[in-house]
Amino acid sequence: MADQIEQDELEDSSAPLIEHLAELRTRLIRCVLAFVVAMVLCFSIGGQLLDFLLVPIEKTMRALGNPNPVMQYTAPQEYFFTLVRISMVGGLVLAFPIIGHQMWRFVAPGLYKNEKSAFLPFLIASPLLFLMGAAFAQYVVVPMAMTFFLGFADVPSLVAALASGANDLGEAVESTGIDIVFNGKVNESLDITLKMIVAFGLCFQLPVLLTLMGKAGLVSAQGLKDVRKYAIVGILVLAALVTPPDVVTQVVLFVVVYGLYEISIWLVQRVEKKREAYLKAEGLWDEDIHGKGANDDDEAEETK
Repeated sequence: MADQIEQDELEDSSAPLIEHLAELRTRLIRCVLAFVVAMVLCFSIGGQLLDFLLVPIEKTMRALGNPNPVMQYTAPQEYFFTLVRISMVGGLVLAFPIIGHQMWRFVAPGLYKNEKSAFLPFLIASPLLFLMGAAFAQYVVVPMAMTFFLGFADVPSLVAALASGANDLGEAVESTGIDIVFNGKVNESLDITLKMIVAFGLCFQLPVLLTLMGKAGLVSAQGLKDVRKYAIVGILVLAALVTPPDVVTQVVLFVVVYGLYEISIWLVQRVEKKREAYLKAEGLWDEDIHGKGANDDDEAEETK
């Protein structure tokens, strides 16, 4: 009898797990289907998407005096796989609302009402911030990078010609000797643009990440302020790694990411104030526990 009861309990406990796994499989299948459909749609207009992504380099080439910009590919499969890369990135972006919705439908039943109301805004804000970062990269950072890279070969030759005795800029251009022509490859030029778009899109997720960590109690506003100097160094290193060796572009990225860091501190402060108000309203606030960190920080500031 006891063995039968124990067997029934084991079967009852395994049933919810099997149901969760079946639901997870269904959600994943829907996510994959949404991604494949979105990828096919993006591939059908891959040429237009490629033209859009190459607009910064096209404008830069025209500004440098090339009236008919041309891009080339040197392998038979290069153009095809370039369109596939664009389709994958575009398909992921296009399908993200459906993927996020499926993720939400899977985790929402296990959340309390206040947890749902806290998590849902971040699920909405995350893709919007990614799009803002991608747009900033496409319209601001990539043109700066292309101007730096493509103009780099022209400046030294002109300076040398002027220094050698050319009377004006036109004469300097004529006396520079062999023309250095940019014959850009499609995949290599696109690689810079896609890396910038993904990098800035992820950088713009900083407020979402830190605010979620603040809600979970993993970080505090005072803690973020204390490590501000280390954050500045980290942002400078990041700016040096993901941008071309152009001081202007690096400064732009630093200002943007550091501004997002300060916004994150403000958002975490709001989270902490709401948590404090809620605990006090429920009679759960303990000054010795919840207020200890703040008191210690105040004492440390007074000591300084």
